[in-house]
Amino acid sequence: MSKYTITGAEALMLALKEEGVKTIFGYPGGSIMPVYDALYDYTRGEKKAFDHILVRHEQAAAHAAEGYARVSDEVGVCIVTSGPGATNTLTGVADAMMDSTPIVVIAGQVGTGVLGTDAFQEVDLVGLAQPISKWSYQIRRPEDVAWAVSRAFYIARTGRPGPVVLDFAKNAQVDKTEWKPAKVDFVRSYIPYPTLDPQAVEDAAELINNAKKPLALVGHGVELGGAQNELVEFLEKADIPAARTLLGLSALPTDHPLNMGMLGMHGNYAPNIKEQECDVLIAIGMRFSDRDTGTPNTYAKQAKIIHLDIDRSEINKCIPADVAVVADCKVSLPAITRLLKKNNHREWRDSFAEYHQMEVDKVINPAIHPADGPLLMGEVVNAVAEATKGEAVLVNDVGQNQMFSCRYFKYNKKRSVVTSGGLGTMGFGMPAAIGATFGAPDRTICMFSGDGGFQMNIQELGTIMENQCPVKMIMMNNNYLGNVRQWQDMFFNLRKSFTRMMNPHYQLIAEAYHIPYAVATDRDELKAAIAKMLATDGPFLLECAVKEEDNVAPMIAPGHSIDDMMLEINIKTELDC
Repeated sequence: MSKYTITGAEALMLALKEEGVKTIFGYPGGSIMPVYDALYDYTRGEKKAFDHILVRHEQAAAHAAEGYARVSDEVGVCIVTSGPGATNTLTGVADAMMDSTPIVVIAGQVGTGVLGTDAFQEVDLVGLAQPISKWSYQIRRPEDVAWAVSRAFYIARTGRPGPVVLDFAKNAQVDKTEWKPAKVDFVRSYIPYPTLDPQAVEDAAELINNAKKPLALVGHGVELGGAQNELVEFLEKADIPAARTLLGLSALPTDHPLNMGMLGMHGNYAPNIKEQECDVLIAIGMRFSDRDTGTPNTYAKQAKIIHLDIDRSEINKCIPADVAVVADCKVSLPAITRLLKKNNHREWRDSFAEYHQMEVDKVINPAIHPADGPLLMGEVVNAVAEATKGEAVLVNDVGQNQMFSCRYFKYNKKRSVVTSGGLGTMGFGMPAAIGATFGAPDRTICMFSGDGGFQMNIQELGTIMENQCPVKMIMMNNNYLGNVRQWQDMFFNLRKSFTRMMNPHYQLIAEAYHIPYAVATDRDELKAAIAKMLATDGPFLLECAVKEEDNVAPMIAPGHSIDDMMLEINIKTELDC
């Protein structure tokens, strides 16, 4: 009886099928052509297993895989060619590493016979990817495909998720091997799920039970662990007010009574102030980013700090912990909750109200309900949020649009925020939104962008057009790189160095891509345009002409403490200087 032999390229198809992959984002080229030849059969006919989405740039393939993973709780996959195709994905790989997003990048590579000769489109992808991925590996033989793919997915999705890069030599794609499925569920020296320490659980519970002013900081790890319900039970039993990081925004519904807002540099005033007043600080699945802590040497010195995280390397890295509970939040939270007393911290909770009202009066109402003048970014976001009633997925780019949309959008469902947090990647928004439409096809995907970030991956309008991706694109046009301009005004003596932009005619661009379009220049137009956008099937581009020099507030200036927030951004004019 003859053995069943197939090419390494077809082995890849079968291995991806074994992992439950349904959607692949990619762009073909020379060193990956055997894989694309195999994809021909596996994207149609009786062998059909995948949908392949042809992007217009490899960076977009990686970001689309991120968007897909973030909303679906599945591993995102992209396939590209060697050399520039592979290097183009590396921004997405780094972004996924910073934000713990599980993606697998599969790149072609020159044949093993010419490796090291500077062959056409040869780069050391494994070496380049190693510091920005959980694992990078070169497949040199077809018989290694099944094992390598299984290991890649195991590493990407387990523990603290992240990106994996597979470098697939061309000869390994065309040579034949006997197909044998592989199942990797153990990697030596890799401990994805640390064993919960009962003593740490007891110590954490004791601190919380004795606390008079507890405060929980909710991070991305809660969503990554699927621990949203466990979080709510924990908070409600001990009556602990909570604030969320940028990536943890949809881990707790916007309207939950214990939700005190967003942390950080452009977060809400009350939780930032109260971080410096609480007596016990419980960090849950967050890494104490500098954007969340301000200057670390002044951060929460009065508090006992409990740090819950699955990644041991995050403990004491930025802020020292009095108690470290190293485990998946889905395991650690219920373990602690069982030991908690039913508590009531009403007086402490009520103390947030004064600071919240100050922000409402000085920042929020002027931002979302201005009396007159040009459109503001905050009111655009608020208008879309009210129209979508907390049911939509927020995808955003990076810059002022990111801060305004994260501050004023509403989240009632899990996995509702897709943003570039750690790396801050401009151009992330559009391709990530494309991925989100495939990862959450039953949800409305609203993508906010500035005019700067919108143009960084504007070619992906072609991908949106071809696939009729139902992305609702809200592009806030202020003719500036707004975040940089704000910093130039505040900290560089109003010297606006190369931040003003001349923009193209976006209506004509939308027409060229056959994408419905509307523009809003005032409040009446905005309301009508949002209604039209949400009533339109498929993609839509809404251009909002917003105030040119709008500023994000509140703000913590560089080198300042977390509670030293500017509620109002007062910038001197040229005449004042």
